[in-house]
Amino acid sequence: MGRRLRELGWRIGAVTGRSLASARAAVRVMGTGYAQGAPTLQILNSRVTLIAIPDGAIEGLAKELSEIGGDAWHKKIVLHTSGSLDSSVLQPLADLGASTGSMHPMQTFSEQNMPDLAKCIFGIDGAQAAVQVARKMIRQMDGVAVRLSGANKAAYHAAGLFACGFVLALMESGTRLLMSQGFKRRQALRALLPLVRQTLNNLERVGPNAAWTGPLSRGDFSTVERHVNALSTGAPEFLDTYQELSRLTARMLSSKSGAMVKQLEEIFAAAAISKQK
Repeated sequence: MGRRLRELGWRIGAVTGRSLASARAAVRVMGTGYAQGAPTLQILNSRVTLIAIPDGAIEGLAKELSEIGGDAWHKKIVLHTSGSLDSSVLQPLADLGASTGSMHPMQTFSEQNMPDLAKCIFGIDGAQAAVQVARKMIRQMDGVAVRLSGANKAAYHAAGLFACGFVLALMESGTRLLMSQGFKRRQALRALLPLVRQTLNNLERVGPNAAWTGPLSRGDFSTVERHVNALSTGAPEFLDTYQELSRLTARMLSSKSGAMVKQLEEIFAAAAISKQK
């Protein structure tokens, strides 16, 4: 984000990291800025401060910054990029007159990739002046700003985990099940990835209900029973996840979710009794 903002003409001043080495690394990535190993008054030379650090460190940093700057934070803009925390975590700075907020890109970041932020959705919240600056940044990056109105921002962040982090665990589970049936890892991925891509394409094109396939969508409970029996002999996590996801799928997608869940519970209970024998 820092590099993209620099490319768009934003002037970047002090860049602070966990250490001077990490700050220098950030400066190299962004192509500008002044590396610092700890927060100093130089931060206050900028009108806007962007905090992009682990969620658990934001509250402590806000307190530290308030003690460094005092009343000099009046009318400054402070934004953090956490997806699970709202602007209230910056309260020590707000108490000094700063306009605080958050702008979280709904995108996956890793050391191996630097995603394109164009068309990316950003969840934003906070004081009006901070939100205006966040909207300006997002608009210039060709992103889309959505003002969050829910009482618990962590639910917004959890939505991204359902669609991103959990998918990796599910894909790895499917891969290992295929490997247990003789597939090599590369073959398993070649089998599963097209399924995921086609499902996502269908979701985008026709919506979740029309895109829904598989035994539950057809009411094929005999296949579900065979799945459960097969998974009962392996690691318990596979069966537990299959059962919970089956319940969730019925509740989210079935027009007769109550009846479907009831039938699922009968299958699960029968399998549990059979396993105990």
